Amino acid sequence: MNLEQYLPVLLFIAVGLAVGVLPQLAGYVLGPSRPDPAKGSAYECGFEPFGDARMQFNVRFYLVAILFIIFDLEIAFLFPWALALKEIGLPGFIAGMVFLGILCIGFAYEWAKGAMDWEA
Repeated sequence: MNLEQYLPVLLFIAVGLAVGVLPQLAGYVLGPSRPDPAKGSAYECGFEPFGDARMQFNVRFYLVAILFIIFDLEIAFLFPWALALKEIGLPGFIAGMVFLGILCIGFAYEWAKGAMDWEA
């Protein structure tokens, strides 16, 4: 087994560690240290905290975030499809339209169920 084959991998790991660790060390060593009681408080917004920090959030926040990620990723698939439309021809166009149709049906379903309403 030739160890020279692993040199690029080891170099990649070393550079990755250096890029991740050296800026943090430089900030810790070179950064000013001015402790302040307000800086160490739980909130820096001007008043004391009230209530529990572990309060429950409305599930709609998570639902909207998940829906955004789903539809955003599906839309991201349209860019390569649009760029390759000449090469893939009519079958590729029809497949893209089926994809868009399913996307629109899913969006209409979520809208009809009230997933996009904040006050509901």
